[in-house]
Amino acid sequence: MEKLTTVEGGAYPFGMKNVDTDIVIPAHWLKTISRNGLGKGAFEVLRKEPGNVFDDPAYAGSPILIAGDNFGCGSSREHAAWALGDLGIKVVIAPSFSDIFSGNAFKNGILTVVLPQEAVDRLLEVAKTDPIHVDLEAQTVTTQFQDRFSFEIDPFRKHCLLGGLDEIGLTLGEADVIDSYEAKVAQDRPWIAPAAVA
Repeated sequence: MEKLTTVEGGAYPFGMKNVDTDIVIPAHWLKTISRNGLGKGAFEVLRKEPGNVFDDPAYAGSPILIAGDNFGCGSSREHAAWALGDLGIKVVIAPSFSDIFSGNAFKNGILTVVLPQEAVDRLLEVAKTDPIHVDLEAQTVTTQFQDRFSFEIDPFRKHCLLGGLDEIGLTLGEADVIDSYEAKVAQDRPWIAPAAVA
């Protein structure tokens, strides 16, 4: 997982409320176990509408998505986070998120930022013309117009995102402790220790 410290750039001024994971990535895209290529299917139904924000060249490649209340509701499909990541989105800002989606996003290196509706409304306006800056270390979202919004985040999630640590990375970070335990098991209970490889 890549480290996430600050993200600055354009933002999709989406704002739709109650966007479920079927809107984020329709069910017929779930036949794959690969995370690659799912960005093409992200918001597929909405992209069929002329003038949609996701196909507007002004927002192409934006690393931030500004969404409405209850983003990511519906099913628990992790493909929704995969699709957003493949689309290049690193931060989603909304008034609230589904707990399951928020967890899936975190496990895939995407920061979910909860801000009051008034702050989200302001960012939706700014995003139409100017970049937005998200600083995970300072836990702030700022604009060049002196807007500054603070957000809360679970300390463990913050630590993992800043360090680029997924479950495997966290486990590897404890390699010395694991090796020490395995050596002690081999010494104290050799009958259950794995056989030595010649």
